[in-house]
Amino acid sequence: MPALAPAQPAPAPLELRYSFLTNGKPAGSEVDTFTSDGKIESHFEFNDRGRGPKIVARYTLSPNGLPLTTDITGNDYLKAPVDEHFALRDGVTKWQSTSESGQSPKPGFYISNNGPALESALLISALVKAAPSALDLLPAGQAHLEKLADTTVESHGKKLHVTEYAVNGLSFTPQTLWLDDDLHFFANPGTWGAILREGWEDTNDQLYALSLKADDARYTRLATELSHHPAHAVAFEHVRLFDSEHAVTLPDQSVIVDGSHITASGPAASVAIPADAQHINGAGKTLLPGLFDMHTHNQASDGLLHIASGVTSVRDMGNSIDDLSRLQSQWDSGSAIGPRVSKAGLIDGPGPFQAPTGLYAATEAEALAAVNRYADLGYIQIKLYSSLNPDLVPGIIKAAHARGLRVSGHIPNGITASQFVTEGADEIQHINFVFLNFLADKVKDTRTPERFTAVGQYAAGLDLHGKEVNDFITLLQTHHTTVDVTLATFEGMFLGRPRQISPDWAPVLDRLPAQVQRAAYTGGLAVSDQPDAPNSDQRYKDSYAAMLAMTKRLYDAGVPILAGTDATAGLYLHRELELEVQAGIPAPRALQIATWNAAQLLKKPDLGSIAPGKTADLVLVEGDPGEHISDIRRCRLVMKNGVLFDSAELYAASGIKPSN
Repeated sequence: MPALAPAQPAPAPLELRYSFLTNGKPAGSEVDTFTSDGKIESHFEFNDRGRGPKIVARYTLSPNGLPLTTDITGNDYLKAPVDEHFALRDGVTKWQSTSESGQSPKPGFYISNNGPALESALLISALVKAAPSALDLLPAGQAHLEKLADTTVESHGKKLHVTEYAVNGLSFTPQTLWLDDDLHFFANPGTWGAILREGWEDTNDQLYALSLKADDARYTRLATELSHHPAHAVAFEHVRLFDSEHAVTLPDQSVIVDGSHITASGPAASVAIPADAQHINGAGKTLLPGLFDMHTHNQASDGLLHIASGVTSVRDMGNSIDDLSRLQSQWDSGSAIGPRVSKAGLIDGPGPFQAPTGLYAATEAEALAAVNRYADLGYIQIKLYSSLNPDLVPGIIKAAHARGLRVSGHIPNGITASQFVTEGADEIQHINFVFLNFLADKVKDTRTPERFTAVGQYAAGLDLHGKEVNDFITLLQTHHTTVDVTLATFEGMFLGRPRQISPDWAPVLDRLPAQVQRAAYTGGLAVSDQPDAPNSDQRYKDSYAAMLAMTKRLYDAGVPILAGTDATAGLYLHRELELEVQAGIPAPRALQIATWNAAQLLKKPDLGSIAPGKTADLVLVEGDPGEHISDIRRCRLVMKNGVLFDSAELYAASGIKPSN
């Protein structure tokens, strides 16, 4: 009888480890394990100022790379629970999570709501196997693959060939990722956030430069295709014209643009139309000055969304100096489509909750150097952040004012908004910091998500007409302090509930890419169904109502309000204006805030209104947003510096359907 061959040991699992970097520093990790029986497990987490996901994801795949099962548990970015499952059984796909459930008889690649980077690599691998065909996605949509670039990276004496792929169909822009030749995830490079295979972190800059090159090629192509340069004067005829200086709408007006400037404006019967003019019939439409979003953090993909939505000017409130300079140059030159940019430089203190971008100062010398660097680069404002040592605030304000810069910010942990204003700050970012002024005895650390949850718990109980609030408003009046309320930032956070359409997305939901629509159902801050719980559902709703009421109190008192979003470009400015009106601000005044008032604050006298000699930044919308503020969503044509853009074309390039 022949001897039995010795049993062969099972192949060792393949383990791939990754570093999550924020501004070049470790902030999290991902560990992906592939076992011989075809199972894949991923542990992913990162810390972003106390926020951040922590999940375990498990997958089994079919031979063609489609998920047979997906199981993800843990918590999401805002610490709400994640419990998501998908399975293909007996020819039927079924999925279930805290935000949705469903089933389908058709196969497809299931996209989770909270998957790790590994999942995107698995999708790319499946698309490679399916090439040249696209893949149906579950619950909805379709993905297309594009190969962008490849290179050989070298580190610690080793070389590795990697390829950058782009997946179209998931979001507003192609989603890119670098994979090795085995189609395993290698890197997603960046500045604010990056994730790279452990031991290869020093390849981030090389890969990021190649990714930027691919992005530039795409945005240059789109600028060439979608920017319309009139050969002659342009006549906007028989429009309603929003007079932003006086916050009134004038009927039956005509406006002539020649080159980059407005040359005539007035009643249609009295404006002479040049013989060779391009005629634009404005009957039933309203012509407004280009809108301003006064709180943005821009990236390349935002340019199209801003302009499509009528936002021709933005104030960037914190970004990479190099990245923002590059974007501004491209948008100003027209090599990419995007708005004008006014720049605020962010200064924070180093530490575990430091901002993911900007300059950091732990000493007076470092703080002064940061102010001067921003001033020398042409920034118009300094924005202070939550981890900054409060002892540095007076010196920063003095130095900034000496250089002609405004100062604003989050209120640094350890002082109140009242102290911040008394020290000379010109502006407060975010309505939650107004409420935190009255919660100093209840909030331990405003660097953490407590700056949201404490407001949810206590804002509804604040007497908005009591002495404390009255005294604070008087202080704001005395110091001529501006408040950048960013109401839209908090709406989904406080009112979003799993399995319900979040109100911030509801007005545009059916226009969005299929996979983006799912985010509207994922919910915001975790709430309790127990009515007496500090984070009860009703308490958070009441606290958001208090945010709107406080905004109206500030407006009524003459405290300047800004229209800023700190959220999805373009679309969220429309929501911000709707929320200002919901708070009780008349629609014409909300429009004035986003046009004339913004231009005055930024000292841009050539922008913000429609008059002869002004720069031709204009937006033509269907209807009358001075009567019905939501008509601001119905953008038809946008003009920046005399260049025309069709909103529908720009939205389509971002996977968004045009407005009705």
